[in-house]
Amino acid sequence: MPSFSFRVPDDYCGGGRLDSYVASLPGGMNRSHLKSGLLRVLVNEKVRKPSYKVRPGDCIYIDWEDNVPDGIEPEDIPLNIIYEDSRVCVIDKEQGMVTHPAAGNWSGTLVNALLFHLGRERIEQVKDAPVSEVLLSRRPGIVHRLDKDTSGVIITAKDAACQEWLSAQFRQHNHIVKEYIAICLGRPQNWQGVVRTQIIRDPKDRKRFKAVEDSSAGKYAETAYRCIACYGEYSLMVLRLATGRTHQIRVHMRYLNCPVMGDPLYARVDRTFPHASLMLHARLLKIRLPGEDKLSEFRSGTPSRFREVMRVLHRKYRKAVAKKDGRAESDERAGSDVGAGSDGRN
Repeated sequence: MPSFSFRVPDDYCGGGRLDSYVASLPGGMNRSHLKSGLLRVLVNEKVRKPSYKVRPGDCIYIDWEDNVPDGIEPEDIPLNIIYEDSRVCVIDKEQGMVTHPAAGNWSGTLVNALLFHLGRERIEQVKDAPVSEVLLSRRPGIVHRLDKDTSGVIITAKDAACQEWLSAQFRQHNHIVKEYIAICLGRPQNWQGVVRTQIIRDPKDRKRFKAVEDSSAGKYAETAYRCIACYGEYSLMVLRLATGRTHQIRVHMRYLNCPVMGDPLYARVDRTFPHASLMLHARLLKIRLPGEDKLSEFRSGTPSRFREVMRVLHRKYRKAVAKKDGRAESDERAGSDVGAGSDGRN
């Protein structure tokens, strides 16, 4: 994914649009190329539109993509469907599947699989439109996302009205419930709690995000956590999101000094499990479906990669759980929250 950054000279006095300014730079992109391939513009660490008026001293960072395809093709990719009706399709997403087409992942995504499953035709891509419309055209039916290596429950819409209905609930976050399980490296200082921080892009690594306490920076993020059990310096966690920021759980677990095992961005390679993939799984979603008054509940069972790691932890370490007063004690019954689990809608 190409990117570049630059600082506007202090003596600049043009006040022109950002896209025009970029096009005027040596080696800069023309406006049509920028519009069709633009992923993100950051000005002084804040997201801006191409129409932003450039100011002297601005620090500008741009991500864009080359070789954008003309359309999204249906692909015959098996899906594990938890629930389906005329308006929605709830999927148990496998680890490794990208949610929707984007730079470097133009095929093999959940969107490609859904188009085939629903018998839809190829979707022509919008290019000559505002960036928000261009990006929206690449994710038909998608109302929330899971990272590529996060598995579990994801709900999709079959029509535009349903997509907006579900999307509104994710934007507000006041009625839905999203619950995850994770195996983390390290022990939390408290057995349960709520992490409330701002999340910003890490200035030292543009692929990562960072939790900060400065209320004027970034976006607010809130994650409730509960440690089910500890095995040596490993923790089995249940997490619920009150907001939906990019990499939120992964960033907040690192903030607690308990990064998610197998996380290539936020955790070290573990000696006992050097080949572990991301141990993060969306096991529960509660949401209102169109035309219904009550929340519908969808669950995904514990993935095999979790069970394999847990078997090793049970064999190597004595299990510790929290007593009512918050202290740790040994209890062979602990961890029953993360058993085989139940699949489907309740």
